[in-house]
This record gives sequence, structure tokens and C-alpha cells, in this order.
Amino acid sequence: MALTSSTTPKGIVITVPVLVLAASAAAIFLVFLLSSLSSCSCPSNINISTSPVSASTAEPRVPVSTADDDAGGGAGRVVVSTTKEDVEWVKDQIRLNGLHMQDNVLRKGINPRTRAQQLQDLEQFKGISHYEGPEANNHTAFPCPGGLLVEEHHSNYGEPWAGGRDVFEFLAESSHLTPDSRVLEIGCGTLRVGLHFIRYLNPEHFHCLERDELSLMAAFRYELPSQGLLYKRPLIVKGEDMDFTMFGSGVVYDLIYASAVFLHMPDKLVWVGLERLASKLKPYDGRIFVSHNIKFCSRMGGEECTKRLTSLGLEYIGKHTHDSLLFNHYEIWFGFRRSKE
Repeated sequence: MALTSSTTPKGIVITVPVLVLAASAAAIFLVFLLSSLSSCSCPSNINISTSPVSASTAEPRVPVSTADDDAGGGAGRVVVSTTKEDVEWVKDQIRLNGLHMQDNVLRKGINPRTRAQQLQDLEQFKGISHYEGPEANNHTAFPCPGGLLVEEHHSNYGEPWAGGRDVFEFLAESSHLTPDSRVLEIGCGTLRVGLHFIRYLNPEHFHCLERDELSLMAAFRYELPSQGLLYKRPLIVKGEDMDFTMFGSGVVYDLIYASAVFLHMPDKLVWVGLERLASKLKPYDGRIFVSHNIKFCSRMGGEECTKRLTSLGLEYIGKHTHDSLLFNHYEIWFGFRRSKE
């Protein structure tokens, strides 16, 4: 039996087998198309903030891939956030193991020590096994002072050391950073925040200007070696008075930030710094973030401050807040951007 098209003048004949074969081919093509779409490796948005921020904060950035991810056959994503799913997972692990917070007291195999006691033990007993004789004759490649080994510098801040991670996540999201971004911190101290940027960014992409010598020694002699980050070669320079010449004239930053630094400086010096940094900030997309307050600006009055910023090619973009993941705390940040080339 044959089917004849009534609209064709020449009476083209289409047999049933041919019609069935065409329908089968179309079905196979449809299955292949749906399979291809379902296996698409297109990235999905990841919110890298652990807590809500102000409405003016930028949208969550799209995950990016790095050469290391691609070479290693990974998922092609750079994950720097703590998600709700992550928090629920760790809560489940605590619940499944029947864990409850206990007092840190002497118990079998565990002898709690304060930092002062640790330092005394280290200086008096030098550990369970150690090399005797002059330093030059032992096998320690880079001997570290005892005060740094017991992490006394972790208590130099007005909040827990863990808060550095919160600051990193907020700034990274707000500035849409990728590993190829360049970051400058004014006053990085002992790298409470900087460690996270150094780990995330490509080698040599983190810069810092710091004046305190002990903080710099803690960064170079303990934090970077102990965290396995020496290969990242961050450019950390001892200096003050907002002198950024040692970082080079051609560098352009995606993020410049100062955490609890500008409030300790004379207003005049802050403005000197902003004037020198304005041309080093990526136009439009780059961000400057200042924590706690901007009294260097508010003391001038809103209109006068706006004029001063405009003369430098900068624009105030709003006040932001972010919460901590691990303790009851939030920080305030004020954002600026470069408004012209």
C-alpha cells in the first residue's frame, strides 16, 4: 500500500517503510541531542559568601577554571565558599559521631598547654627529639623563633584569627575575583586575611605594604612556610607613608583593600594614598574597600568629599556588611571604584 501526497502535482509516492525509517532517524537524533544537553559542563553560579551582605554587593560570580584544574582533570571550578550544604554536612558529621563540646582538660594522651607553656617547653626541652649543638650543625632548613612557632601573633587582633577567612570571601565575591586577578592589601600584618588570597591567586599576584617588622617576620618565617605557600612568591614589602613605588609603575589591581588601617592614619596621608592608587585600580570593575569607617571622607562633609573623590577619578559605591561564619560578629566595608580611564 502507498501513500500519495495530494498537493504535489507529479504524484510523489512515499512508501510506509520510508516513512518509518525517517521517523526512527528523527527519534535517534532527538535522544542524542537530549543526552548532549544533559552532560553539558556549563558552569553554574556559586555564591562564595557564607552569609548575607548588603543589597549593593555584587551578584555571585560564575566559577572559573584554572590551568591546574584543567591539567588535573578536575571539575573546572574554583570553589572558595562555604555553602549551606557544607554547613549541613559538617553538622551531620558531628551528629552521626555523637560529638559534644568538652572542656579542654588533661586526659589520656592529651596534655593541653597555653601558648606561654608551649613556648617554655620549647625553649627548655626543645621537643621530644632534637639536634644538639649549634644551629649550623642541625638539619633544620629555616629555623623559626619559638614565639612564632606557638603562634603568639595569632592573638594580635581584636577578633579571632578565623575571621580572616570571612573577610577574604566577602572581598572576593564583591570584586568578582578570579585566580588571575591582582590584589593589593595595605597593612597585611601577619597575613590573617592575606593567606587566603595568596592561596587563591596565581603566583606573584598578591602584593602588600606593611610597616610592622614583627608582623612581617611572622609572615615570612612562619605563615608562608607552614602553609606551603612559599612557591606563590607574594610581593610583601616593608614600608609606610603610602609609598607604593616598589610594586612597579605598570601594575593594575582588581582589588585594593585596607582592613582597620585607615582609621589609624592621619586623613591627609589617606588622601595621599588614594591619589597614588587611583591610577593603579582597574577602571570601572576594580574595587577599593576600606573597613570600619571612612572618617577621612565624612569629616570633610559629603559634598566636599565627593568633589575630592571625583578629582581623583574615584566614585563611592556604597556601604556593605558581612557576617562571620564561626562567631557572632559582622564587619562594615565601604566601597569605591575608578569612574574613568
